[in-house]
Amino acid sequence: MSALAVEHQPPSDDDWDLLVRFWEETDWQEGLTVEIIKGIVTVAPPPTGNHSLIAAKLMACLQPGIPKDWGLHQTLGAVVPSKSGLYIPDLLVVPDAVVKGAPFIPAAAAELVVEITSPYNAKHDRVDKAVGYARAGVPFYLLIDAFAPHGPTLTLHGEPRGDLYRVLQVAKFGEVFHLPAPFDVDIDTSLFPTPEDS
Repeated sequence: MSALAVEHQPPSDDDWDLLVRFWEETDWQEGLTVEIIKGIVTVAPPPTGNHSLIAAKLMACLQPGIPKDWGLHQTLGAVVPSKSGLYIPDLLVVPDAVVKGAPFIPAAAAELVVEITSPYNAKHDRVDKAVGYARAGVPFYLLIDAFAPHGPTLTLHGEPRGDLYRVLQVAKFGEVFHLPAPFDVDIDTSLFPTPEDS
């Protein structure tokens, strides 16, 4: 028996417009995370309490390093190039002027995106979204991976080039993690719950 190989193609302009219209006009159940990843609409259940706690603790750490004309957003969509994705990052730092009146923004306008893995989305966050954010030229991509194979970690990606980021820093939960300029803040990861804390 042989496997059928399927090559995924980015959506055409018409397909992309239909996907975005479907994303915008469908009455999704409140709390679901609905994204377009690699040209496919994906729906994830609401985040867990641990996920929300990590986001809240991170927001508190980031706030002092955010300029007054930038904002921290949790539900703002970000479109990546090649019409292959409309992501809803767990946290997004973007200048206020870009956000006004928009249901989503170009990911290229973001200064920092943060994804916090869940058991059902870890591959997307580790691989697919890293590629999308790099293609968009997002300066910093912070992956908070409570489900990493060798234990919960934070990985800061930067210096995007094509589809790739350079890994700038890695830390395990429990360590102090320094987010460089323009933020220049310390993140106390000992405040982050782990899957064992559930």
